Amino acid sequence: MVKTKKVKRILLDLHRWALLVVCAGMNVYTFAQDQVIPMETASNALVLKIDQKKDVSIIYYGKKLANRNEYDLIPQAYKQLGDGDYTQVLNAAYSSSGSRGLMEPAVSVTHADGNNSLDLRYTSHDQQQISPGVTQYRVLLKDPVYNFEVSLYYKVFAAQDVIEQWSVIKHNEKGNVVLNKFASANLYLKADGFWLNQYHGDWAKEMQPEESKLTHGIKTLDTKLGTRANLFQPSVFMVSLGKPASEDEGTVLYGALEYSGNFRTDLELDFQNNLRIISGINNYASPYTLKPAEEFVTPAFLYVLSHQGKGYASRQLHDWARSYKLLDGQGDRLTLLNNWEATYFDFNESKLKELLKDTKKLGVDLFLLDDGWFANKYPRNGDTAGLGDWQENKTKLPNGISTLVKEAGNNGVKFGIWVEPEMVNPKSELYEKHPDWVVKQPARAEHYFRNQLVLDLANPQVQDFVFGVIDNLFTKNPDLAYIKWDCNAVIFNAHSAYLKNQSHFFIEYMRGLYTVLKKIRAKYPTVPMMLCSGGGGRVDYAALQYFTEYWPSDNTDPLERIFIQWEYSYFYPAVAGANHVTDWGKQPIKYRTDVAMMGKLGFDIVVSHLNEKDLLYCQNAIKDYQSFKQIVWKGDLYRLASPRESAVASLSYVSKDRSSAVMFNYLVNSRYGQGSSYPVKLKGLEAASTYRLSEISLYPGVNSLIDSQKVYSGQFLMEIGFNPLVNSGRTSVVLKVEKVK
Repeated sequence: MVKTKKVKRILLDLHRWALLVVCAGMNVYTFAQDQVIPMETASNALVLKIDQKKDVSIIYYGKKLANRNEYDLIPQAYKQLGDGDYTQVLNAAYSSSGSRGLMEPAVSVTHADGNNSLDLRYTSHDQQQISPGVTQYRVLLKDPVYNFEVSLYYKVFAAQDVIEQWSVIKHNEKGNVVLNKFASANLYLKADGFWLNQYHGDWAKEMQPEESKLTHGIKTLDTKLGTRANLFQPSVFMVSLGKPASEDEGTVLYGALEYSGNFRTDLELDFQNNLRIISGINNYASPYTLKPAEEFVTPAFLYVLSHQGKGYASRQLHDWARSYKLLDGQGDRLTLLNNWEATYFDFNESKLKELLKDTKKLGVDLFLLDDGWFANKYPRNGDTAGLGDWQENKTKLPNGISTLVKEAGNNGVKFGIWVEPEMVNPKSELYEKHPDWVVKQPARAEHYFRNQLVLDLANPQVQDFVFGVIDNLFTKNPDLAYIKWDCNAVIFNAHSAYLKNQSHFFIEYMRGLYTVLKKIRAKYPTVPMMLCSGGGGRVDYAALQYFTEYWPSDNTDPLERIFIQWEYSYFYPAVAGANHVTDWGKQPIKYRTDVAMMGKLGFDIVVSHLNEKDLLYCQNAIKDYQSFKQIVWKGDLYRLASPRESAVASLSYVSKDRSSAVMFNYLVNSRYGQGSSYPVKLKGLEAASTYRLSEISLYPGVNSLIDSQKVYSGQFLMEIGFNPLVNSGRTSVVLKVEKVK
């Protein structure tokens, strides 16, 4: 008996000793009392851990492990700077300020009693199967001192490796609480170095990429524009782990906030060389007063992690967008002819009827009437007047829009129309009647962006007005088939005559916009709508829940568009990108059309000015496009040769069953002798299958140099490649790739 007790005591001491060794290496971790929450996708796992103090931390985000029990062991593998986490919350799942945290917080508050501290501890968690392959996790955190809580939501799309994360903040304190910061998500990454690929731009210069290694401190990506939020700084970004990722190699995280207003993403490399990513609504000028029991729901932050480079991340994100986010992502799209560059503001009913005939002649589905069709007291004959007065201009359109909609039907095409309902010109009846509806400081001089101001969508009356603009158009014209929704101005002199608390303005504006869009879609769920903002100033997945497509840029020079569309393609599928053939640039009509066929094709040209061959080419090209558009819209995108690294840009879309593909090739360097000197290696085909390549989108009278009788194995096309024979005489080449039965 004595020996037995002695043996037990020795074993207990050994166990304690081993436990102390483990704890010493891991600071506060005691496995016997910890809980682990692995949220797994097809390829990855995001792992949360609840320790004995009820702190919730991120211990891993990376490749999924076969043995789930081994996630517990991951923290032991890291000994960074002596493991000296003085705070014990560096890797918090949702970091707070004023208690132990020393780094940038995800949430910061002032309690009802004036105290600024917050300490969030684990209370519970649950999970729910939303649909096959989609699981939603909820982790409830509470402050042990104050009646304040945050629910962290993680919506996991297993097949696509995508996670949407957001937070819901509420309290039941005896008085209001002020939210000073309110992020959607807080990520924590470990790697031997991080490289940020971010974007900047301006009108006609959208999506300009910059890549740099992240150094210690905070890199902030943000906007304070209120509307047209992506004008200078898009909210999408990439972070490569360990080394800069290439198209097909390396580990890379794509991040994007699903929000159309002011955003802020902080990327902080901490003193242990780990990366903290905190993203959400920008708290600039926006401390939010939260009433007891009121819920503050943040927008979703989405991210996808790829271990096979940028291309794989794109394809996963595209699949997710088409299936779960983009309005009618698996549906059809309309080709169109826009009148803007044909007429600008100078048109009348007879001119438009001729353009309707040209629409039919060209062979597209729809005619789009752009800016300039409205206002009477201050007619919309330029961009200085009339915006906000949405009655048909009686001089230009004496018989109204309905006559044009009917005429379009008589010509076998559909009719669409441009609106900019969030905006107003000071020279308008709306401004005269409702100056209190306009965003402006009452005691300051007005400052204009494109001669206009923004309407106050925080005001329910303005929301009703904006909804009414769309609703009236459809009520009067039930056969109206398309809306182009523009948004050209940013917010200067932010002030709402409606709101009592001006610090709520930027948030309430976006809530008002989404309220209007939800109401429109409830009544008109299927009508195609283009999301435009003077180009790509408002492109995000929150808005794209209500729009079928977006306008990437007003810059339609085809050479410039290759670069702009290339960068957008990392984050948005081709079915969502509206590309128009215009007279911008010096390239021939074939080059301009081939570039526009990379997404949803449209035209903005004067059809009557086309010579006989150019018109015939366009008509034939549209027919070709109709034959392969489903591959472009719903297939897998493979970027083959970058326009920034080669004289020839090349990309392909491959059908899901790998039986067919479309390959686009463009000369992007006009220096002497430039062209496709080397074969371009295709991707995404079946190595063991045999394929035939043929050239399409040919200009009349031009014979192809491609021998369409030859066949090649998929292995040959992917390992050796195929030369599209691009040169100064063949500046754009489109190839159809088809499996030989």
